[in-house]
Amino acid sequence: MADDRDREEAVVAEFHKKIKEAFEVFDHDSNNTVDVREIGTIMRSLGCCPSEGELHDLIAEVEDEEPTGYIRFEKFLPVMTEILLERRYRPVPEDVLLHAFEVLDSAKRGFLTKEELIKYMTEEGEPFSQEEMEEMLSAAIDPDSNSIHYRDYITMMVIDEH
Repeated sequence: MADDRDREEAVVAEFHKKIKEAFEVFDHDSNNTVDVREIGTIMRSLGCCPSEGELHDLIAEVEDEEPTGYIRFEKFLPVMTEILLERRYRPVPEDVLLHAFEVLDSAKRGFLTKEELIKYMTEEGEPFSQEEMEEMLSAAIDPDSNSIHYRDYITMMVIDEH
């Protein structure tokens, strides 16, 4: 029993260390606060991939009663620790991503054109913002063919869980 408790305490301590390190990168004034707009980036750096709606709910949970535009570390730490312990907001597995691209690529060419990608990402589901779309295009589009070879893109984007 003590071994399990020790192991869990070690896991929690490691999570606290990682969360603090990620938080400190964005704590520009070294006052244990970060701009609320950085929370998504901090979470993604810790291997979590929440949707915009999930991110909004989380921010509402950790923000002060009177929103200041900043999140305090002492409110973020316990919530983020729980998220990591429960393995919430895990990235989509590689095979699921591949299947999604294959569904969009009905001609089975192995790529989508830039125009197709923009259409799917801005008009379907939870649409990408202009900034998100530009960021994805800069990473995904092959400038020679002006298309995304999605198998290569998925390999580049998948987070190694080990």
